[in-house]
Amino acid sequence: MNYRLLCAALLWLPVFASSAETKVSEHVLDNGLKVLVKEDHRSPVAVSQVWYKVGSSYEPGGITGISHMLEHMMFKGTDKHPAGEFSRIVAENGGDENAFTGSDYTAYFQTMEASRLEVSFELEADRMRNLHLLADELKKELEVVTEERRMRTDDNPQAKMQEHFMAMAHTNSPYRNPVIGWPSDIANYKVEDLQAWYQRWYAPNNATLVVAGDVEPKAVFALAEKYFASFKPSEVKAVKPQDEVEQLGVRKMTVKLPAKLPYLLMGYKVPVLKTAEHEWEAYALEVLAGVLDGGSSARLSSGLVRGKQLAVSAGASYGLASRLPGLFTLEATPAAGKTVWDLETALKNEITDLQIKPVEKDELQRIKAQVLAAAVYERDSNFYQAMQLGMLETVGLGWQKADEYVTKVNQVTAEQVRDVARKYLIEDKLSVAYLEPLPINESAADTNTEKGAK
Repeated sequence: MNYRLLCAALLWLPVFASSAETKVSEHVLDNGLKVLVKEDHRSPVAVSQVWYKVGSSYEPGGITGISHMLEHMMFKGTDKHPAGEFSRIVAENGGDENAFTGSDYTAYFQTMEASRLEVSFELEADRMRNLHLLADELKKELEVVTEERRMRTDDNPQAKMQEHFMAMAHTNSPYRNPVIGWPSDIANYKVEDLQAWYQRWYAPNNATLVVAGDVEPKAVFALAEKYFASFKPSEVKAVKPQDEVEQLGVRKMTVKLPAKLPYLLMGYKVPVLKTAEHEWEAYALEVLAGVLDGGSSARLSSGLVRGKQLAVSAGASYGLASRLPGLFTLEATPAAGKTVWDLETALKNEITDLQIKPVEKDELQRIKAQVLAAAVYERDSNFYQAMQLGMLETVGLGWQKADEYVTKVNQVTAEQVRDVARKYLIEDKLSVAYLEPLPINESAADTNTEKGAK
């Protein structure tokens, strides 16, 4: 349930170059539940994941974070399986299970010996429609989520700054809200809020069931029919368009927090695969991120960290698989004697270089080779194979896009990388945040004083 680890785990996951290796079998139940099966018979294990098309980007003001809260409550039991039984049964069958919430999805998973797949299906089917939402259980879980937020965001200066940065960078896109929710919203959830959210989104026709591992598609489809086919579909109304308004100039903010080191975060408004004017633009942005931060030989590491020694760390990131347009981000922590403004200038110079001069052929090929190497590595994980299929399907791209990734990346030219840098990485689409460290001991003293006053 670590939503920050989720962000790292759900970065675009490259796929295998061979179409035979990526063969996926699909079956749609009469009630709308889509079932995807990816066979991998190298070990007697199966991963089962249920993905719901709902996450924090679906949430209106006042109940931000409710998708994440409901994820926690999904472990609180049904008539057939009281609270705690779900995890106990999975453990007794030698498996492990968990869940995660993102901006565009909520997903639940189990990993077990393949012959135990029916256990996963029976449990997931039960809580898809028969969840108990009780006030006493909500009260307990509110404390858990509040503590989770404190540990992962409020007590982490970089994470806290990133949260404020996202709220500044987006004017009306729902990506401005944190997945875990704003504190005042978390404190005021009611059982009725969760019940309404559950009834609205947790339906077979708003879900995708993905299985990867040592399984046969026909057998999986038969199990899906057995456990899920009796559920009636719901009327799932599409969310209203939430198009981000045009940014009219650079945005900057300073965040003051107790911290050991200053920190710089920059983000440019960019399209994603689903929203790009031309599909190749998303793949070119993907390659551009690799040029800057694709390993130890990439430009930020070799230039700013080891070369000029301006930063102790520097990175770039872009995710092309999301429901709505996002950000191309750059982040860095200055080296001793350097400032965030030194780094801002240096990072902008790197962008300018990419806008002026096309990437050299050898450098471009090295980035593409890394993509292929990652593709081979990812083949070893049933979990990530399933995750990729579920994510693509849930954000509205379709799982078939998985087979196109390597080809599309290999087709990106140096000129296209230059062109997207020129088109999107411009000052009027930029937001910048600076973390100004406050003394950590001073904060602790203030906290103790406040406690004493009470």
